Amino acid sequence: MPLAFHSISHGQIAFGFFNIDTDMMLLNDHYFFADDLSAVLGDMASRSGDGLVDIPLDAYTLDISRTGNLMGAIRGTDLRGFIGEVYRRFPFPAEEEKFKQQPEGFERRHIVEEIVKKYADMRPVHVVADNAHGTVELGGYLFDRGGFQALVLYLWAGGYPRWRDGLRPEYVMEMKRIIEKSGNPLFAGLGAKLEKNREA
Repeated sequence: MPLAFHSISHGQIAFGFFNIDTDMMLLNDHYFFADDLSAVLGDMASRSGDGLVDIPLDAYTLDISRTGNLMGAIRGTDLRGFIGEVYRRFPFPAEEEKFKQQPEGFERRHIVEEIVKKYADMRPVHVVADNAHGTVELGGYLFDRGGFQALVLYLWAGGYPRWRDGLRPEYVMEMKRIIEKSGNPLFAGLGAKLEKNREA
């Protein structure tokens, strides 16, 4: 589920997976797929970090009136809006022990894309790395290095409740391999943190 993360531009904001059966993630009002985010992070990590780096990320930006009610959707009591429609298709598991992020979620991307396109058009957002200031801007939300690395660690872990059986999609593993080799200062120390949290 999404957790609160600290941004230096907007204070506490929500980031994370919102349904265990899909790999779509949210960042406040932006919705994008985890494999696309992983590719952007890998691209950024593979660069030296000299100068500004601006990488587009395919995203859907939803008006709050069209988003829905996450807690109501989880409970099955409020299935309005985009999130409600996703939960109609992929309801919260009846057995709590099955509440784990599914590593096969990317296989359902076409289903979720059909749903989200009813609510918003796809318009890329900018992911801007600025090593001179030690910041990363993601879709207009600005993070310092620690805040940015916290987002990456969430993705690596599978958020809350974490990847099922500790199994991660290949796109997440590829992201980790690139980060471990990165000389980009924004990723400094992150490879060791990912390895430390391998079993998490």
